[in-house]
Formats: sequence, C-alpha cells, structure tokens
Amino acid sequence: MEKKRWIAAGAALVIFVVLMVVTPKIPQAEEYHDFADQRKLFFGISNTLNVISNIPFFFVGIIGLVLCYWRNYFQLSLQGELVGWTLFYLGVTAVAFGSSYYHLNPNDATLVWDRLPMTVAFTSIMAIFIIERVDEKKGTISLLPLVLAGVLSIMYWRYFDDLRPYAVVQFVPCIVIPIMAIIIPPMYTHSSYWLWAAGFYLLAKVAEAIDKPIYKWTHQIVSGHTLKHLFAAMVPVFLTLMLAKRTIELDRRSLLTKWKIYLVEVKERKFKSNSTETNIDVEYTAVSTTTE
Repeated sequence: MEKKRWIAAGAALVIFVVLMVVTPKIPQAEEYHDFADQRKLFFGISNTLNVISNIPFFFVGIIGLVLCYWRNYFQLSLQGELVGWTLFYLGVTAVAFGSSYYHLNPNDATLVWDRLPMTVAFTSIMAIFIIERVDEKKGTISLLPLVLAGVLSIMYWRYFDDLRPYAVVQFVPCIVIPIMAIIIPPMYTHSSYWLWAAGFYLLAKVAEAIDKPIYKWTHQIVSGHTLKHLFAAMVPVFLTLMLAKRTIELDRRSLLTKWKIYLVEVKERKFKSNSTETNIDVEYTAVSTTTE
C-alpha cells in the first residue's frame, strides 16, 4: 500500500511536469480587471458591490474559527483536523480583506492578496479531505506541503506571469473532492454537503465568467462578479453546517453505493406497485366475467 502511494505521488508529479512542458504559458489578461460594475454607490467606495459582497466571508470565517475551539463544537477528533479546519477558516476570513482590497483598486499587484487566502482555503480543504477519506497520517503530513504549494503557485504567477500552477491548485480540488466524496466511503455523516459546496463553487465560476452579461440582464442592478462572491461564500456556509450536524458514520458506504441502493429500492417499489395494479385488474376482470 505504501509503495502504491509513492507511485501515485510520483505519477502526479510527472504529469504536472509534463503539462508544464507541453502546455503554453498562461499570462494574466489585463481584461480580467475590467469588471462590469464599477459604480461608486456610497461613501466613495470604488466598485462598491464587488467590495461589500466580500463581507459574508468575514462572518462565516469568524464563526467557523470560534466553533472550532469553543467546547469542541465541531467534535474534531482526528489528528490534523483542527489545524486543517483552522487554516481553512483563516483563509476564508482573510478572503474578506484580500478580495475587498483588490476590488478597491483592481490590478495584478492587489490581485495577489485576493488569491492568496483563497489558495490557503483550497489547499487546506484538500488535506482535510485526505485525512477524512484516504489516510489520517498522510493527510496530516500533506497539509503543510499543500499550503506551501498553493503559496508558491501565487508567487510563480506573480513573478513569471504564468497561471498554470495556480490553475492546478485551484481546479484540481474542485474536481477531485466531489469525485472522492461520491466514491470513497465517508467517516462522517452528511457527506452530501460536500457536493452542495462544490455546486455553489461551480455557480460562482459560471457567474464570474458571465460577469458583464449578468449585469446587462439585470439592468445594471448586480453583476456576475458580485454574485460570484455571494455564491462562493455559500461554500464555507455549507461546510460549516456539515461540521455542525455530522456524526461518526456507522454505516460506511459511499454516496455512489447509497444512490445505487436507492435506485434499486425505487425500481422494486415501482415493480410492486405495477404488480398490485395488474392483480387488481385481473380480479376485476374475473368478477365481471362471472357476473355476466
């Protein structure tokens, strides 16, 4: 098993190196900073809605941090869990400040402080998931390297104007975590909340991509980027709800297995229902024939 893990890690590293060699450099486009909604609505705040829509991150992050330590409300028992979730909520809280700072004056230099806390949140979540679903020890050990890899991806982008490493850090967890949530048996209940969180993150990326069309469709009321912030803030909201509600999963079956069982039960109920209706029709026909 240990050998297989090293082989998997080595294969991942080789794939990353190959991708860096064969794929073209991805520079940061200047158009990225040209957001649809640039209004100063009050107090002279530039890009007002894009700034204040970061406020939910602050409150969710602070609440999560408090509950991590208040009477062990989340019942974090595994080695590394407390550190992992602490880093996640610190990253979420810092997003409120970093993203607001960036949107006050959008440019590459301020964008660093927007992406840095998000990267800490992404990478810490990946380590947490490894702790819960794969291996407690390996997940705990991976926490620091993953966070450092995220930080280095930001530095690489800033100094070499190449977004490829950052894209890997951002999107790999978004793809891997939902898949792992579906196919790997969970240690805790309420595993579906991971999928809700992934769904809201997907909505956030879609809203970001159609920033200007949304602004036009809503008659200049709200832009896609503002909605992106609100959708993205729902990710830590659902993860916090999951932590508050979950307990140790006694019946450790993956979501995929549970869905298969549910589908079988639905088919069985439908079959029984059809059989019952057929029997009633047969009995009714028999009675009608006898009466005649």
